[in-house]
Amino acid sequence: MRKPLWTYLACCIAVFMISMDNLIVTNALPVIRQALHTGLEGLEWTVNAYTMTFAVLLLTGAALGDRFGRRRLLIIGVAVFTAASAASAMAPSIGALIAARAVQGIGAAIVTPLTVTLIASVTPPQRRGMALGLWGATVGLGAALGPVIGGAVTDAGSWQWIFWINVPIGIALLPLLLLARESRSGAGRLDPAGVILITAGLFGIVFGLVRGNSHGWTSAQVLGGLIGGGLLVVAFGVWETRAATPMMPLSLFRSRGFSAASVTMLLTNMGMFGVIFLVSVFLQSVMGYTPLGAGIHGLPWTAAPAVTAPIAGLLSDRLGGRRIVAIGVALQAIGIGWLAAEISPTVPYADLIPAFLIAGTGLGFFFAPITRLTLGYAPGQLEGIASGTSNALRQVGTVLGVAVLGSVFSAVGGLGSPGQFSTGLTAALTVSAVILGASALVVMLAPETRPARQARRTPHWPAVPGPSRAGSR
Repeated sequence: MRKPLWTYLACCIAVFMISMDNLIVTNALPVIRQALHTGLEGLEWTVNAYTMTFAVLLLTGAALGDRFGRRRLLIIGVAVFTAASAASAMAPSIGALIAARAVQGIGAAIVTPLTVTLIASVTPPQRRGMALGLWGATVGLGAALGPVIGGAVTDAGSWQWIFWINVPIGIALLPLLLLARESRSGAGRLDPAGVILITAGLFGIVFGLVRGNSHGWTSAQVLGGLIGGGLLVVAFGVWETRAATPMMPLSLFRSRGFSAASVTMLLTNMGMFGVIFLVSVFLQSVMGYTPLGAGIHGLPWTAAPAVTAPIAGLLSDRLGGRRIVAIGVALQAIGIGWLAAEISPTVPYADLIPAFLIAGTGLGFFFAPITRLTLGYAPGQLEGIASGTSNALRQVGTVLGVAVLGSVFSAVGGLGSPGQFSTGLTAALTVSAVILGASALVVMLAPETRPARQARRTPHWPAVPGPSRAGSR
């Protein structure tokens, strides 16, 4: 097998493992609460410890890979994630589980952006859409199967197996990664001050967001996290204009295309993933499904990207990523708006399926093209940090969406009765659809990428080896 194919296979398996783990723990939380004798706050931190380290360290993981070798750092990230999964399975207390989940997030933050840049480094620019489409399909498949596998494993065995399942995958993946092609950007020396500032800044922001609903948005710790984190991010921006080897050259954001793609990434994840959790709870609390049943009945939504993402990647090679992203986000807005119109305490499940399919199709049309678009607006030597930035915005957008839309849900409705839940969910879905509609408009502000123009002039792509260069800005 040629080395690029080993790279594709290794990267897809790695990102599948990470993507699956994002949601696999959700359905096991009630069992974990009983087994480890913890309360709601302990369960929140079981989720948030992973989310926080994942979101905060994505930029650092990408920067380290650019400088010291992406394959090398990917091997380290997989090893850390695998070891932390075993530690999570053996955790004797909720504190030990939270600590192990935080280390899992560190491994995930290293792995996720490097799978994108490694695939891009071995793929000619004219075929990147299809390659990243397969990557997006893998992400979608992992996200779709996570709740189902988590529910099935918890029902059939014990909660520990939602973590043990990662261990044989990680062990088998390590020798496979040795066959992948090494790459780096030659970005120069690491910027320690930049790493510290952006890590601390993102930590403060994400900490404030995940604590806002439970502790109050005006509490000292939440305001301190949000304001302090924001100031540190501003300080990071100022420092990067003076650093000899900046961690994230701000010249990236002078590109109208990169800025528009980044805002689109933030808004879309905020609008979409902020309501997936609420809909999952609706399927269980109002419609009466078990955790496994809720995962299965949500598959028309969560599994659709596994089918549509490769198609979207192929289309983005020919039509340009901007149009496909706009279509995908618009479909998500339509699907979520449809759900908002259908939700009620007595809604038949069959009435939700068309909305699930539309939203899921839109998600598949977003995953790969937005990644291709982001890399297309970045110079080849900055692809790693562009990937890290995009993935960091994705995670922050998800956390922000859960916080904001959760607040909307609580303000308008609540958990008291099926009627209250439906009222709150309808309000949250409506706000989500508005956010997604705005996101679809933002991406259209980006200029068309160079491959789309060439595709209209030339019926067949010429083979162009080497790293990607920026498209039109």
